[in-house]
Amino acid sequence: MTDNIFVSEAIEPVTSTADTSRMAAGGPGLPSAFVWRGQVLEVVALHNSWRETGPCPHGGGEQYARKHWFEVQTASHGRARIYFERQARGKSRTRRWWLFSVEHDRQVS
Repeated sequence: MTDNIFVSEAIEPVTSTADTSRMAAGGPGLPSAFVWRGQVLEVVALHNSWRETGPCPHGGGEQYARKHWFEVQTASHGRARIYFERQARGKSRTRRWWLFSVEHDRQVS
């Protein structure tokens, strides 16, 4: 059995580990490591990825990518959902990578 834990905290990418092939295709380069709460969160596998889109802010009919989502396997925290915001919001406009949730295996007794 697993517990899905909502986190919603900014994470810092280890930029030297970014996947440059994704960047060449116009998306964010998913790093293979992030710093979260002072610890390295290592990405060992990518399970799924998708985009969240929204309408043009100027009234056009186009759809723009707002967030890029990644469901990954981590070395220490099980599965995790991470997203990248195309346009950072709030007080700190530099925070673009976020840890949305982690999924831990729970021991059943």
